[in-house]
Amino acid sequence: MTRIYKTLVIDDEPPARKRLLNLLENFTDTFEVIGVAENGLMAKEKIESLKPDLIFLDIEMPELTGFELLETLTYIPIVIFCTAYDQYSLQAFETNSIDYLVKPVRLERLQQSVNKLKQFSKTIPNQNILGLLKELSAKSEKHAMTSITVKKDDKLVFIKLEEVSHFSAEERYVAVHAKEGVFLTEEPLSQLEQKLPPNFLRVHRAAIINKDEVKDVQKYFNSRYVITLQDKKGTKITTGRSYKEMIKTWVDV
Repeated sequence: MTRIYKTLVIDDEPPARKRLLNLLENFTDTFEVIGVAENGLMAKEKIESLKPDLIFLDIEMPELTGFELLETLTYIPIVIFCTAYDQYSLQAFETNSIDYLVKPVRLERLQQSVNKLKQFSKTIPNQNILGLLKELSAKSEKHAMTSITVKKDDKLVFIKLEEVSHFSAEERYVAVHAKEGVFLTEEPLSQLEQKLPPNFLRVHRAAIINKDEVKDVQKYFNSRYVITLQDKKGTKITTGRSYKEMIKTWVDV
């Protein structure tokens, strides 16, 4: 008889949570979703109270990362990591103790996780997970996200960061300006700033630019600059005064 795993989905990005929940509906004979959590603190509470057999866990989350969350738990279920950071791969992820999915999660890759679970007869011992965490903690190299999930009508669209010229704050949302058009994400600029690779630079409280998409930079009054991008509109962004030193270091002027 196939085991059904009581499952908790943990991810701070609403589109990513929705996509994974939709994919899990294809495997109702393996996963019984008993809840979702939007951040590490909420996840800790639900894991301790609901005692899920398995969790899908985002690695990079604000306040408490996936790794930090696991280190605080007294009860550790089977873990399948999910992340947009596709350089996190380690040999430890290839063991039967856990699995590792790169966003956007694909149906066929999730099927591989299901196949792995069929090899399990019991919950994986906690020390296996904790041992992996020590190995991960020893890794000092930072890895960058390569894509961002956005909404387009009723669909989820995955935009490669190399196709993004800039991000701009638009009231309750952030606009993602890409070659295919302008999309909206609920992730605030402050979180994006922490997760984006080094070629992205915040130049204003309401704007982050892709330095690879800059056409020219001109001095402006009050210690500001005007940055012209290479997008079709030739977008011009006037920088904020508080970002003067970072921009000056970048352009070396």
